Amino acid sequence: MASERLDKRLASTGRWSRREVKELIRQGRVLVDGVPAARPEDKVGEESAVLVDGRAVDCSPFVYLMLYKPAGLLSATEDPRQKTVLDLLPRHLRRRGLFPVGRLDKDTTGLLLLTDDGALAHDLLSPKKHVDKVYWARVDGRVDEEDRAALAAGLVLGDGLRCLPARLDPLGDGSECRITLREGKYHQVKRMLAARGKPVLELKRLSMGSLRLDEALAPGQWRELTAFELAQLKRPAGSSKEFGRNEQKI
Repeated sequence: MASERLDKRLASTGRWSRREVKELIRQGRVLVDGVPAARPEDKVGEESAVLVDGRAVDCSPFVYLMLYKPAGLLSATEDPRQKTVLDLLPRHLRRRGLFPVGRLDKDTTGLLLLTDDGALAHDLLSPKKHVDKVYWARVDGRVDEEDRAALAAGLVLGDGLRCLPARLDPLGDGSECRITLREGKYHQVKRMLAARGKPVLELKRLSMGSLRLDEALAPGQWRELTAFELAQLKRPAGSSKEFGRNEQKI
């Protein structure tokens, strides 16, 4: 981050408007490297420590949040009639322009990454990047070896959509399974399993690339990514080129 105006830096956090920042500075409530800020147009550098009312302000250029999406919310930035996942966030984060990386159906739960980093979102969603998305599903029926082979070969759905090869692992008696994809077509997991005569009753995303759902989170809760999680997520390879090397137990 290059040096920039103090008021722009603080306003970019979504907590204050530029007018509000100007008033904070006038009241002596903003410190830059321990010194009261003099003017809104003063330049601050990348390493400058900025405090408001004695509290450090995170002026990172991007925000990365892990959300445990509950059922009943849209994976969208806004909707005039229904609540979205962004309604779970405080006002200053909603003003940052965050968006979900890969949509989950309204009734699908689990891992959802929220960010304003468009480049990272593109890398995570591009099939060419080999980023695995892992889901747990409970189905009406029992998945079997024929279903596993069909998904591994790449299903062609009734509307002609050709799916990339996917991995299906039956769990227990087969009424539950784990599915690993490298693409995210509309209702894809549900449509693939329905095509095999095993309609989905419950669906939850467990991971995206190296990022796994924090089981300490309850549905509707969120937290910032750790520095380690972010570094792993940004690795050029994204994930392994062969299914199975990013597996997790559930």
